Amino acid sequence: MPKSTKPSPTESPLLFEVDPEPLPEILTALGGVPLVVQAFRSLGLPALVKEHVRIKERQRGYDEATLVESFVILNAVGGECIDDFVRLREDAGLSEMVGHQMPSPSVARKFLYEFHEEAKIEEAKQRRTPEQIAYIPEETEALVGLGLVNRELVRELGRRCPDQRIATVDQDATIIESRKQEALRAYEGERGYQPMLAVWAEMNVVLADEFRDGNVPAMMAPLTVAKQAFAALPETVTEYYYRGDSASHESRLINWLRDEEREGGPRGFIGFGISARMSEALHKAILKIPEQGWEAYGEAHAREIRECAEVSFVPGEKTEHKDTQPLRYVAIRIRQRQETLFEDGSKVKHFAVVTNIGEWKAGRLIQWHREKAGTVEGVHDVVKNELAGGVMPCKYFGANAAWLRLAVISHNVMTALKRLALPADLLTARPKRLRFLIFNTPGRLVHHARRTVLRLATTAQRIIDWLEAAKLLPIAA
Repeated sequence: MPKSTKPSPTESPLLFEVDPEPLPEILTALGGVPLVVQAFRSLGLPALVKEHVRIKERQRGYDEATLVESFVILNAVGGECIDDFVRLREDAGLSEMVGHQMPSPSVARKFLYEFHEEAKIEEAKQRRTPEQIAYIPEETEALVGLGLVNRELVRELGRRCPDQRIATVDQDATIIESRKQEALRAYEGERGYQPMLAVWAEMNVVLADEFRDGNVPAMMAPLTVAKQAFAALPETVTEYYYRGDSASHESRLINWLRDEEREGGPRGFIGFGISARMSEALHKAILKIPEQGWEAYGEAHAREIRECAEVSFVPGEKTEHKDTQPLRYVAIRIRQRQETLFEDGSKVKHFAVVTNIGEWKAGRLIQWHREKAGTVEGVHDVVKNELAGGVMPCKYFGANAAWLRLAVISHNVMTALKRLALPADLLTARPKRLRFLIFNTPGRLVHHARRTVLRLATTAQRIIDWLEAAKLLPIAA
C-alpha cells in the first residue's frame, strides 16, 4: 500500500491579507532599546556631551546630546548608514519611549560635517618632512570633545566596577575598506582607512581611538593613542599592562612604557609584551639558540610544533636610557609536524616578543601576549561588522572620524549595559545577540490616567529581567 503524503505548510499561500491602512495604535518593533538609552543616561553622557561637544550656533532643533544618543540607538539596533535614520523615524513608539524624535538623515549628516575642518588636513600636510607621504591630522575641537565624552564614560564604568584593579591595554590598527575616491591605499593595496584602537582587555571597552587614512602605517606615532588610553583609566586601577603587535615595537613608545616617571601617564611599573620586528640581527641571535634551549609551550597542536626560548639579544639602536636594564626577548619557533613546508616555502617560522616582565616563564608570557587577538581584534570585528563603523558615511575625514568614534561610544555603552544591569550569561553577548534577545522586542504603548505604559510581547521572565536592569541603571534627576 503506497504511503500517503501530507502536504507541507510551506506549499500553501499565506492565509492573511495586509491592510493598506497603518495601525492606529502606537506600536514599536524596538521595545528593548530603552535599556540602551537608560545606560547612556545613567552614565551621565548627556551632561558630558553638553560640556564637551559644542558645535551648535543656534538653540533651535536637536541639541548635541540628543544627536549623540540617536547615533548610539542607530548603532544598537544595527543601522549601517545615515539613511537608516529614516527607518527609525518610522517607528513612532521608539520616539515616544525615548522622549524625542530621531533626526532625519540630513540633520544627522550635517551634524557629522561639523566635526570636519579642512584646515586641519592642510596643516598636517604642511608638517610633513620631504620624505613623508602619510600624515595624521590634528583632531578638531568637536572631535576632541567627543573623545573626552568616551574617556569619562570609561572612567564612570570603572568607578562602578571598583573591584577591577588590573588594566591591560591592547592596541592595534585595523583596515576599513572603502571605495570612496578620497580613501587612500593601505599596505596590502586595498583602498580605505586604518584607524587605531586601544582596548581595556579586562572590561572590553575602547579607551581611545584615532582615525587615520589607509596609507598611514600602524607603526606611525603609536604613543599618542597609548597615552590617551592610559589617561582614560579610572583611579581605581592599580596594576597596569600593555600588549601590542610589531607596530608597537617603536622606540618612543617603548621608552615611555619603561619610564616609571613617564609624562602623561600613570606612575610606576607598566608590564608590556610587544611583538618584536624581526631584524636581521635578531634573527641571527635566534638561530644561535642551542636545541636544548627550546621548549614546547601551550596546548599541543595537531599540525604544528610550537616552541619558545630565551634569546640573548641587545638591539643595536641607541635608544635606551643610561643605566636602563636591557629588555627581555623571547623567541618563538613553529614547525610542521610532518616536516612539510609552509605556504611561503620555509620549514621553520621564527617570531619574538620583547618585554620588561622578567618573572614570568616564557610560555606564560607568550600565551598572555596572544590573548590580544581575542580582545582588541575582537572589538575591531564588532565595531566594523556588527556596529556602523565598517562603512564610512562620506568623503570628509573629520566626519568619518566622528562616525567611528560614535560607534566606539555605542560599543562602550552596550558593554556598560551588560556589566551593570543584564544577567551574567549575557556578559559576552555581542550586539547581534542583544538585538535578538532584547532590543528587537515588539511592544505597544498604552496611555491611561496620564501615564504611558509599555507592554512588551515577550515572556514574564524577560519582563522581570528588563525591569531589574532598569533599576540598576538609575538616572540622576
